[in-house]
Amino acid sequence: MKVQRFDKVMIMDYQETAEGYLTVDAPITRPGVFPYQRQDGTIQMEAKLPDDVFSDLTIQSARSKAVTDGHPSEPVTLSNHSQYAKGLSHTDSRVENSMLKVSLTVTDAGLIDKIKNGDQREISIGFLSDVVSEPGTYNGDSYEYAQRNIDINHIAIVEQGRAGPEVSIRNDSAAWQLKNDGGGSEMPKYKIDGKEYEVDPVVKSRLDALEAQKDSAENKAKDYDALQGRYDALEADYKNAKTELEDAKKQNLSEDELDKKVQERVELVSGAKSFLGDEYDFTGKKEREIKEAVIQKVKPDFKGDGKSDEYINAFYDATVERSKQDGFSSTGENHLHTGGSYTGDSDLEEKRKKRLNLRDSK
Repeated sequence: MKVQRFDKVMIMDYQETAEGYLTVDAPITRPGVFPYQRQDGTIQMEAKLPDDVFSDLTIQSARSKAVTDGHPSEPVTLSNHSQYAKGLSHTDSRVENSMLKVSLTVTDAGLIDKIKNGDQREISIGFLSDVVSEPGTYNGDSYEYAQRNIDINHIAIVEQGRAGPEVSIRNDSAAWQLKNDGGGSEMPKYKIDGKEYEVDPVVKSRLDALEAQKDSAENKAKDYDALQGRYDALEADYKNAKTELEDAKKQNLSEDELDKKVQERVELVSGAKSFLGDEYDFTGKKEREIKEAVIQKVKPDFKGDGKSDEYINAFYDATVERSKQDGFSSTGENHLHTGGSYTGDSDLEEKRKKRLNLRDSK
């Protein structure tokens, strides 16, 4: 994650334009090893190495950037440029005498007065960089970290600090509490576990964005759980309704289906009675039970356990057919009653007649 840094250099000279603006041409940063104070008071040495300070990225990033009155509490962007910009840097950024230089024009009357009066006479760049753990030595000075990908965001005019005309360090990094050596702007604060800490503006923006993302994610999770609950409830209702509909379809037969089942029952009972006789009670018996009883009548050692309905039906049909051919009958000598003239089982026959009469009356 990139962090924000501030460098300062004294304004040694300026020119006033015909419009009353001030134009300054000054170095804004240089290679070197600089101290940054951690929250616990210890010092961390960070290096700006020539390859980074004088890279195309850093040189070009100094061009056409906002000039500000002190450092704003956030990076300067299109959305807040009119609020913070008091001038603009030129496009002549270049390397001179081992320094990065650029000219800039101040267009704000209040800031111009501060410069002329000597109240604010230093230039301090605000920039983003990657701070990489990389111990080393530069010009005899040891460092623990190096700043990479230095990208200048704005150029601030600040109060005169303790570093004089040399480029100096103004603030610490995102990971530690920042120390303000002047510049007319307070560092933003971020609360952690009920305690407020001063943090780099870029870090504050990043933390706020992460907090917003977290809140958004939590809200989306809650909405998802609520929608999932409603979906599950509706799905359960759908499945129940589907089951009930299927059950109703099974129970509510059409007239033709009912007539067919009544006829099949009458024919089954009529044919089976030729084998089972009048003493057999057909009440409440299922089709399979009746057919197994007929088979066992002819074949006493038959066991239908574990046999499929198709097997029983085929065995029954074969038994009846063979009995017809053999002339088997239980109602008289060598007589098979097929149901054509059968008038028994008055309850079943009466139901059948009522059903048929019901159809004729429609």
